[in-house]
Amino acid sequence: MSVDVMEEEWLLSEGQVQSLLAWIRGHAVADRSVYPFMLTVAEQALRPGEARALRVRDVILSEDGWGELTVRHRGVARRIPLQPSFVEFLRKWISWAGLREDDLLFPGRRGGRLSVSACQRVWQQAQEAVLPRDELYSWRLGEPFSILRESCLAMWLRLGISSFTVAELAGLTPVWLEHRYPYCFEREDAGTDSEDHPAKTVALHDSLER
Repeated sequence: MSVDVMEEEWLLSEGQVQSLLAWIRGHAVADRSVYPFMLTVAEQALRPGEARALRVRDVILSEDGWGELTVRHRGVARRIPLQPSFVEFLRKWISWAGLREDDLLFPGRRGGRLSVSACQRVWQQAQEAVLPRDELYSWRLGEPFSILRESCLAMWLRLGISSFTVAELAGLTPVWLEHRYPYCFEREDAGTDSEDHPAKTVALHDSLER
C-alpha cells in the first residue's frame, strides 16, 4: 500500500483551526452554509465530499442531547456519534436555515450542493486574515480546506485515541493512518483510548445570529 506522509508542519494547530473558523463565521455572510460546513469537516473529520452530500435526514438529534450522523463514501455508510454541544449546534443551524428533512444539510445559494469554489475562496480569505504572514506567503496560501480533516485526524491520534477508533470514525484503516501520520505513533501511549470522545467541539457553537 502506497500512502503519502502528511508532513507534520502542514497540519493546523487546534488554535489555528479555531481562529480560522471564527473568521469564517464572521465573514461568510453571502454563503451562509460555509461556516457550518467547515465546522463539521473540522470537528467530525469528514471528507468534504461527504459533508456536501449530507441531508437533514442523515442527522439524528436525540432529546437526551446526543446524536448521530450517517455519512457515505463510495456507497458505504458509517455512523458517527455526536456530542451534545454539536447536536445543539446542528439543531440551531437547521432551524435558523429553515431546512426540511430532504434538504441538503449545507445547501448552496440556490439550494443545490455547496460550491467547492465558494468554500475555497472563503477559506483562502481566512488564511490571509488569520495565519502569520511569514508562514502564509512562503507555503500555506492556497492550501485546500481538506487540511481541516487531516488536522482533526492527527489531533485525535495525538490525544491517545486508538487508531482503530479513529479509522472507524473516518472511514479509513488503521494501517493507512499509521502510514499517513507516522509521528502520531511515536509515543508509548498512542494505543490507549482517550476518556473524551474524539468528536469534541471547540468553543464556537454560540447562536447563529450575527
